[in-house]
Amino acid sequence: MDHKTIQLAHGAGGQLSNDLIDTLFLPRFANKTLEAMEDQAVLDFPENRLSFSTDTFVVDPIFFPGGNIGELAINGTVNDVAMCGANPLFLSVAFILEEGFPMEDLHQILISMEIAAKRASVTIVTGDTKVVNKGSCDKIFINTTGIGVLDHDLNISAGNLQVGDKIIVSGTLADHGMAVMTSREGLSFQSRVKSDTASLNGLINTMLKVSKNIHALRDPTRGGAATTLNEFARSSNVGISLIEENIPVKPDVKGACEILGIDPLYVANEGKLIAVVSDEDSLNILAAMTNHPLGKDAVIIGEVVSNHPGMVTMKTGLGANRIVDMPVGEQLPRIC
Repeated sequence: MDHKTIQLAHGAGGQLSNDLIDTLFLPRFANKTLEAMEDQAVLDFPENRLSFSTDTFVVDPIFFPGGNIGELAINGTVNDVAMCGANPLFLSVAFILEEGFPMEDLHQILISMEIAAKRASVTIVTGDTKVVNKGSCDKIFINTTGIGVLDHDLNISAGNLQVGDKIIVSGTLADHGMAVMTSREGLSFQSRVKSDTASLNGLINTMLKVSKNIHALRDPTRGGAATTLNEFARSSNVGISLIEENIPVKPDVKGACEILGIDPLYVANEGKLIAVVSDEDSLNILAAMTNHPLGKDAVIIGEVVSNHPGMVTMKTGLGANRIVDMPVGEQLPRIC
């Protein structure tokens, strides 16, 4: 907190983001629900528990291989609502549009949002639109808020990890971040890197039908899988041990990361989840995931351990162990 002004890294989801939240925001708005620091708030109502989440999307460029800012906004908020095991139902959508923004581009974005909402079985029930002077925002920003219902009494949370739990990732990592980055930088490869943006509520429902022993779920967006796993380890005060050769990364994505000098573990994903599940049910859950279109590449990448609490380590291909730390800043700004 030595900075006198807000830096891009304060919005990166890494250590500076955590410092900003812990130092400025939490002391002002402190309450039990907020202090859980999940991607959604689980609220007790007389008849049901609700999952409630909000997010703002400022991705640059707004059109990228495999998607655009509109469907990204729908999928991202659906996923945040669903990561506690809730069934997402309703969304609000608010737009900030820059004067001079092409109407054709807006129309294309709205069509993609309509398709994404139908695919996720959610209804957009309210919204807002503001237009600002040219130069006051970059083309278009979108805020989405989602509400879902929990029809079970499970407590799926980052604070629930137990020693022996297995870590499952639903598919290849870093697809979204590298699709945006290579598009932004105008890089060309033999095969085009595409975003993985997708709504994961259907995959989560499939997993819950197989087992209730799912201790934590998270979609590893900003900061990638490394940030999510560090948050899990710190919240539960346990260690996490990964196996490098089990980390799934597509060859073209791996190549792009190597060219840019970026570790795939720190790159954003928008259609993948990380699940921490009980050891005894891990293979059944994994089998169910691989039978779902959005989990066909799911794999166990590590486990929860008792040593080095609050820390994530990874066994490399050479047999050595290295620390997978929380990133301080942002390698890829404006990725979602």
